[in-house]
Amino acid sequence: MTSQSQGIQQLLQAEKRAKDKLEEAKKRKGKRLKQAKEEATAEIDHYRLQREKEFRNKETNVMGSQGNFSAKIEEQTTEAIRNLTSSYHRNMESMMKKLLSTICDISPEIHPNFRPVV
Repeated sequence: MTSQSQGIQQLLQAEKRAKDKLEEAKKRKGKRLKQAKEEATAEIDHYRLQREKEFRNKETNVMGSQGNFSAKIEEQTTEAIRNLTSSYHRNMESMMKKLLSTICDISPEIHPNFRPVV
């Protein structure tokens, strides 16, 4: 009888050791999965930063040339506004005189399509 109970005790102890090893393996697996996830996240972040840096460099190269265009366009716009303003001041007096003479100098005449009623 004692040998049977010893055998049962050994089986229970072996089962407990197997259960402990299984728990330990699950913990290691969980740690490894967590570590792999962190490594993947770090690698993704590094890749994203690298691609963003490349994008900014390309954007700077392209926008730098566009920046020159915008400066030229703004300069041309300013010049056009200056020209229009000076033209306005030069021609304002003569245009006002023409406008007033057209409005005030009325010469009444019959319209060519007018037909007297018979």
